[in-house]
Amino acid sequence: MSIDPNLSILVTGGTGSFGRKFVQTLLKGTHPRKIIVFSRDELKQHEMRAQGFTAECMRYFIGDVRDRERLRRAMNGVDIVIHAAALKHVSACEYNPIEAIQTNIIGAQNIINAAIDAGVKKVLALSTDKAVNPVNLYGASKLCAEKLFVQGNAYSGSGGTLFSCVRYGNVMGSSGSVVPLFREQRKKGAVSITDERMTRFWLTLEQGVDFVLRCLKDMHGGEIFVPKIPSARLTDLVEAVAPGCKKTITGIRAGEKLHECLLSEDEARHTVELSDMFVIEPEDESWDFAHRKGSHPQENWRYNSDTNTEWLSQQQLLKLLQESEPNAAC
Repeated sequence: MSIDPNLSILVTGGTGSFGRKFVQTLLKGTHPRKIIVFSRDELKQHEMRAQGFTAECMRYFIGDVRDRERLRRAMNGVDIVIHAAALKHVSACEYNPIEAIQTNIIGAQNIINAAIDAGVKKVLALSTDKAVNPVNLYGASKLCAEKLFVQGNAYSGSGGTLFSCVRYGNVMGSSGSVVPLFREQRKKGAVSITDERMTRFWLTLEQGVDFVLRCLKDMHGGEIFVPKIPSARLTDLVEAVAPGCKKTITGIRAGEKLHECLLSEDEARHTVELSDMFVIEPEDESWDFAHRKGSHPQENWRYNSDTNTEWLSQQQLLKLLQESEPNAAC
């Protein structure tokens, strides 16, 4: 999907897996007027430059979403913000809860205030299935962030900055994926898994970027966009990555679910179903919101990874892995 070449776009967490793929996609298509990579890791920014992310429209800002003043400076003249910065490793957030809150919640607050102050047109934030009925701090912090971005529209007022979220599941090829661990473990002939019954939603980085670009175009401000994506059994993923390896069962870790949920039954009451996505509309909007036409999920329905109607086979998982990580030995 093309982007208006007159736009200036800032990506927080721009050196992460999603950020890099998003920028790469923009550079392959119609170049925006400016692409600003905002992150706190100067080494990763240097690596991006060394790897060819050096188009005339590219800018690199060192900064942290915890720093509201730096965000204000970075957003000067920006039209669109894609908020992908987060602390996302479950165990790290459990051990460092204050740090997780500072980045994932206070950081979201700073994005909202800075965007409104700078006159940004649209802000689209990335969320996760772990924000639904959260059982760990990471999920709880992303739930809070979703609430902040949805109600951020009430702060910007009519005609001001629009805020929306996208929420999806595990991403193949991302830095937080379990796939690199399985690849390393297969060298010894044994792979550790938590529970053989476990299921997850899966999509590729490219699918995630395409979904964000579509939602960026369609957002009214206040929605949480949820794509219709397939599920996969953990055991099938293991067989795709490490076929024939012995499986060691370790048990479900603290803060981990057996199955994930992308849309709860309570959210389904104010959700519109489209052909390839669900749009969770604000339940109590205090700003002008244009509701969509479409069908509504059945009562007491939820979008769970174990009851999904679309599943990835071992062969399909292997194909997706090869497409998302062409240089990795699957």
